[in-house]
Amino acid sequence: MRILLAEDEIRAAQLLSKGLREQAYAVDVVRNGHDALYQASLTDYDAIVLDVTMPGPDGFEVCREIRQSGAHVPILMLTARDAVESRISGLDSGADDYLTKPFDFGELLARLRALIRRGRLPLTPATVAAGGLHVDLRARQVLRDGQALRLTSREFALLEFLVLHAGEVVGRAAIAEHVWDSPFEAMSNTIDVMIQRLRRKIDAAAGPSLIATRRGEGYMFTAPASALSAR
Repeated sequence: MRILLAEDEIRAAQLLSKGLREQAYAVDVVRNGHDALYQASLTDYDAIVLDVTMPGPDGFEVCREIRQSGAHVPILMLTARDAVESRISGLDSGADDYLTKPFDFGELLARLRALIRRGRLPLTPATVAAGGLHVDLRARQVLRDGQALRLTSREFALLEFLVLHAGEVVGRAAIAEHVWDSPFEAMSNTIDVMIQRLRRKIDAAAGPSLIATRRGEGYMFTAPASALSAR
């Protein structure tokens, strides 16, 4: 999942982006409202985290302009202000949730997960079970026949994106945009290599792969709809 983080405090931005990347999120960081609006116009983000008091258009104005553009991306606002009026202003500007500094990083992660799930229709599953594979998107845990698998953060991010689009063919450009957070060439062989590594870890020794290749189109996680659960 790809996140836009708009935070003008350098240390806070570094800590938040590091923590999010360790949780397998791709993160783009900007430090003012103008850059936030520019990035939001270019990229299909899965969620946006906005600091209220950044330079240029503040978080309230950035949020309003994003909504006026017709975008429905989930937006979480961060602020040191704890007045009720500020929270109301944030929500009225189009934010989906509001978190007051200082906050616990675990709470930020939980709120982001909830926003991303609610931002998708139909409601995305919390768990997937298919062919002996069990993926828990909340706990970020993957089991094969009851045994925990060790995935890198990038491998999990790729698996999560495929799982959330189970039954759909996703192209290389979409994978590059949502799984990588830096300028990335979708036509390089990096995606193919990552898909092969993931298959070796999640697939059973015998039988077809859970990740099908559609030549010229992309890849598809093949779990049937009945395997998805919103537990």
